[in-house]
Amino acid sequence: MSTRVAVIGYGGSGRGIHARLVREAGLQVTAVVARSAERREEAVTDWPGVDLYDDVAGLLLDTSGYDVVVVASPTQLHVEHALAVSAARVPFVLDKPIALDGDGARAVVAAAYDAGTPFTVFQNRRWDDEQRTLRSLLDAGELGDVHTFERRWERWRPVPRDRWKENDALGGGLLLDLGPHLVDSATQILGPVTSVYAELRAHTTPTEDDVFLVLHHERPDGGTQAVSRLWAGSFCAAPGPRTRVLGSRAAYVVTTFENDASVFEVLDQDAPEGAEGWLVRGSEREPVTRAPGGHADFYRAVDAWLAGRAPVPVDPDDAVRIADVLDAARVSAREGRRVAV
Repeated sequence: MSTRVAVIGYGGSGRGIHARLVREAGLQVTAVVARSAERREEAVTDWPGVDLYDDVAGLLLDTSGYDVVVVASPTQLHVEHALAVSAARVPFVLDKPIALDGDGARAVVAAAYDAGTPFTVFQNRRWDDEQRTLRSLLDAGELGDVHTFERRWERWRPVPRDRWKENDALGGGLLLDLGPHLVDSATQILGPVTSVYAELRAHTTPTEDDVFLVLHHERPDGGTQAVSRLWAGSFCAAPGPRTRVLGSRAAYVVTTFENDASVFEVLDQDAPEGAEGWLVRGSEREPVTRAPGGHADFYRAVDAWLAGRAPVPVDPDDAVRIADVLDAARVSAREGRRVAV
């Protein structure tokens, strides 16, 4: 029998991302928490026979119908829902960010630890094509000693979407939406963050839609000082190159991301099938073969973890460290200075 999944929230994240990847990984959604008649109808259409619940309390009254809970509710509800599932001692996947700040993130991890409830964090971007391919280059030593990691998540959306992520001044904004992915990607490559400099602006939404972070990373081996530069923006008419990673032997460059329009896509016109970015040395470049895998591998890893065949896919302590970085970024942007983490 495949792993049975309960999903809290069946909107753009719960249905559009989690349930889709659950299906691709061969798992089964057997319960959904949703109040909207439209969302409930979609859940029944997607998963005939699914059990529907109006709230989390109802879902947790009888936990025999599922093996793991996916918390895909809006960010401001993550702590409340995570604490409830922890108390019920049901393993769960918590979407990022796991809380609005570092204190909330620590509370979630502590509650799960105290209850003995296993949980992991949905950091699916660790399974991005570019991230997997970059990891393969690093493992092969192709870049040498990496000293700079740059990633842009920029889009041209002059008219913002009308949804809570754009409109909620507490739980919305690009720092909490895309920031956890960007910081996690950087720390997966360069290690722990020691300080942050940040600039945050709001052009078209009540909360920030323009984010710039500079992270300084700890180098316990005494190597070259490592820095990440990270951008997130939705009011950017000319999105920059997606990824640039600089090392002592070569650079890795990815021009575009997920079909978002960019003038840099012209650089990929002669890329062979199956390529993911370029290995660059000055004016010389060669295509890099895409590493195998995909986002559904996260839920395959969840399945193996629940069965005791593999370690936790994403360590929740990583999410706490990310939350502390984002907290420091807010202080930095407000005070105009570099902030220690």
